[in-house]
Amino acid sequence: MAEIDTSRKKKSYKKTKKEVEIDATEGERVIELAEYASVDEIAKVLDVNSSEIIAKCLQMGYLATVNQRLEWEIIELIAGEYGCELKRFEEVVDDLFVTAHSDEELKNAISRPSVVTIMGHVDHGKTSILDYIRETNVVAGESGGITQRIGAYQVDYKDNKITFLDTPGHEAFTSMRARGAKSTDIVILVVAADDSVMPQTIEAINHAKAAEVPVIVAINKVDKPEADIEKVKRELSEKDILVEDWGGKIQSINTSAKTGEGIEGLMEAILLESEVLDLKANTEILSKGIVIDSRLDKGLGPIATVLVKKGTLKIGIPFICNNFPGKVRAIMNERNDRIQSAEPSDAVQVLGFDQVPQSGDIFAEVENESDLKKIANERQRIKREIEFSTVKKNTLDSISAQIKEGDVNNLHIIIKADSDGSIEALGESLEKIEHDEVGVDIVHKGVGNVTESDVLLGEASNAVILAFNVQTPSNTRLQADQSNVEIRSYNIIYQAVEDLKLAVEGLLKPDLVEEIVGEAIVKETFKIPKIGFIAGSQVESGTITRDSLIRLVREEEEIIKDGKIISLKRFKDDVSTVETGLECGIAIEGIKKYLPGDKIIAYKINEIKRKLS
Repeated sequence: MAEIDTSRKKKSYKKTKKEVEIDATEGERVIELAEYASVDEIAKVLDVNSSEIIAKCLQMGYLATVNQRLEWEIIELIAGEYGCELKRFEEVVDDLFVTAHSDEELKNAISRPSVVTIMGHVDHGKTSILDYIRETNVVAGESGGITQRIGAYQVDYKDNKITFLDTPGHEAFTSMRARGAKSTDIVILVVAADDSVMPQTIEAINHAKAAEVPVIVAINKVDKPEADIEKVKRELSEKDILVEDWGGKIQSINTSAKTGEGIEGLMEAILLESEVLDLKANTEILSKGIVIDSRLDKGLGPIATVLVKKGTLKIGIPFICNNFPGKVRAIMNERNDRIQSAEPSDAVQVLGFDQVPQSGDIFAEVENESDLKKIANERQRIKREIEFSTVKKNTLDSISAQIKEGDVNNLHIIIKADSDGSIEALGESLEKIEHDEVGVDIVHKGVGNVTESDVLLGEASNAVILAFNVQTPSNTRLQADQSNVEIRSYNIIYQAVEDLKLAVEGLLKPDLVEEIVGEAIVKETFKIPKIGFIAGSQVESGTITRDSLIRLVREEEEIIKDGKIISLKRFKDDVSTVETGLECGIAIEGIKKYLPGDKIIAYKINEIKRKLS
C-alpha cells in the first residue's frame, strides 16, 4: 500500500497521468502499475474498456466494479491475459519501509549495538539462556533488576552493548518482515543436545533464512549425560545449517544454561558476528523504530516497547504509528527508569500513543507537528480504501452472495481430519450433498492440524476449511481471519454433514411467493398540487399500506406491476395504513390516469427457503 513519507527530505513519486508504458526489449509489452490499482486504472493502461476488465475478473472468479482496487496477484493475471509483462511502481515512497540506508544517511552514521533474537524449539532452553545472560550482565553504571518485562532488554559485555529481543520467534520476524522492516541483526538458534532438530527448530531456520539474518547455533544442555552434540550438528546439516567444524561458516557454541558453560563463548560469538556486520545508524535524523511489544496500562494508557532503528527518540516528538498520530510523553527503560532519549538499537517503553499498537507496527517521527493530523488522516484513508475496495473472499456469506449472483456454482471445501478413515467417511457423506444449482466440491483433504498452507489454498480456491478432530493453531487462525477464510471445527461427522447441508440449503435461491394483502376499488379521480392525480378509492379487503407493492388492473388488464405508492391519504392526512371499508386517496408512481372501477391490488413477496431433496 502506498505510504506518506515522514522524513525531512520528502520523496514523493506520483504519476498524475496514465501510468507509464515501458518499451519491451524483446517485443513483449511491458506495463507499469501501482499495487492495488483500480479496474479503471488498469483498463486505461491496457487501452481497453473497463467492462472488459470486469469480465476478465468474473472469468477468474472475482467480483469487481469500475472503481474497485485489486490485489497484485489479480492484476498480474489480468496483465498475462493481454500478453503483458507487469512492473510495479510505488505511488509514494517512504524510506522507513526501505531497509537499505541512503548515502547521505550513512555519512553521519555511527556504530550501534547489535539486536539479537534467540529462537528454537520449546523446552530446548531459550528462556534459560536469556535469563542467565540477563542475570550476569547489566548495562555498565546501572543498578537494580528488571522490574518490567518489556519484550527486550540490553546488556553490557566487555564495553559493548547488546540488545536481546525477548519475544516469540514468530513475532520477531513475521509481522515485522511483512512491513518491510528488519527487526533483528543476529539469530541465536538454540537446539538441545539431548534432543534433536524439531519442527519449531526448522521453522526458526526458515524464518531466519527468509529474513536473511545470520545465525549462531547454541547447542544447549550439554551438561546432560544423554547429550549428543554430533547428532545435532548432523541433523542441522540436513537443513543446510553447516557449522564451522562441519565445513560451514556458521558459528556453533556448546552451552549449558544450568552451569553457565559456553555462555561467555556465545557472547564472544555475538561480538564477532557484529564486527563482521559493521552495524551503523544515523542518530541525527528523524527517529524511526519498530513496536516490539505493547500493553494497556489502567493508569498510563497505551504503552509500547519501541526498538529504535534510526535517529534519536526524544520526549515531546510527534509521531505516526499504525496510521494514528501520537506525541511522546515519556520514555522508560526495562527498569522502569524514566529517561530523556533513546538511540538506535535501544528498546524502550514509550507513552503517548493514541491507541495500543500491534507488534511489528512502524513508529515514525514527524518533522512538523502541524502536519501530523493531515498525514495520519491520509494514511487512514488509504488503508480504508484498500481494505474495503479489494476483493473479499472465502467466508460462507461472501460465497453465498456470489452463488446467488450466479457467479459461483459450488461450495468449495478443504477437509483436515485426524485420520484417513475420517477423511474418507466425511468425503463420502459430503459428496451426497448435491443439487442442480449448488454442489459441494472438495478441493483438498489431508490428515493433521489446519496449517497456514491450508489457509493460503482456501484463499486461492475460495474455499471453507472443515476441521474434524484437529486443532487450528492461533497463528493460523489469525491468518485465516486476516484472509477472510472461514474455518469450521467439528468432532462428530453427523454434525459436520448436517451443518454443511444447511449451509448448502442456505445458498439456494429462495422460492418467491406472492401474497395479496389488500384490494381497493377506484371511485373517482382528483388532482392535488405537488403530488398529481390521486385515485379516490375504497378498501374492499385486507389493508393497503404505504410500503406495499402495487398492481393496477383495469378491465382485467394489468396496467402496472411492482408499482410503488408515493402518497396514501385519509382526507388531508398522510397515513401508513388503511383498513377494510375505509376510503382513501392513493397515488401510484408513474400513473397519471385513473378510471372509476380500476382495481388496486396491494401485495408483498415472501421468500421461502428451499430444502435439499
